[in-house]
Amino acid sequence: MPKSRLPSRYKHIAFVASDMPAAQRARRRLVQRYGDARPETADVVVALGGDGLMLATLQRFMNSGKPIYGMHRGTVGFLMNEYSERDLPKRLAAAQVTVIHPLLMRARDAAGRVHRHRAINEVSLFRQTYQAARLRILIDGKERLAELVADGIMLATPAGSTAYNLSAQGPIIPVGAPLLALTPISPFRPRRWHGALLPDRARVTIEVLEPAKRPVAAVADHDEVRSVRSVEIHMDHATAMHMLFDPGHSLDERIISEQFGD
Repeated sequence: MPKSRLPSRYKHIAFVASDMPAAQRARRRLVQRYGDARPETADVVVALGGDGLMLATLQRFMNSGKPIYGMHRGTVGFLMNEYSERDLPKRLAAAQVTVIHPLLMRARDAAGRVHRHRAINEVSLFRQTYQAARLRILIDGKERLAELVADGIMLATPAGSTAYNLSAQGPIIPVGAPLLALTPISPFRPRRWHGALLPDRARVTIEVLEPAKRPVAAVADHDEVRSVRSVEIHMDHATAMHMLFDPGHSLDERIISEQFGD
């Protein structure tokens, strides 16, 4: 089959896919129809799968400046466009750009080692044993909560506010809002504290109290650090990722719709 003529804006397309059979089949058909550039030289990356694949693709190309256009061939597809093999060049040319920034996590473990990871959705701290975690929370160096007793806590970006953050009863944040959601996970004390909205320039420090008795793990999307003593988190405004969405189905629209859905 002859390859479709591509607009100059996205002349070279690279296709990546999850291991799901449906995603792999879709990739083979799309490559046959539109060709397949190497990711390093492509103008745009088309990701085929679910939200997990999209997060992995955003992580992989985080510093490349390449726009990412996802098509749903997986389980959860909140971050994906509808799948279709037809008129892909036209869809890419008409797509709207959403710019997102990741969180940067700096976690110090029990041995004093420092681990740095970036997260697109959220950074979470979880208890590692049957005992609840005891955590101290500082914002921009100022203590805001001397002790939180809970299963954990997370800091979510606007893009990630409809994921785990929403399941933990955290607020939904529009993508363009300069805010972060600090949300406790199954809090025990203080009983009336349900989290906070913070400026996206805030620097959050979470210290683990009784780390030997009540160990805590820190997770940046899918990168985990066990037995942490302290975790520092802030939004990395210097790193910008460009996601492409079909008109009328932008991430902003999906986040608004999520607030009125089931």
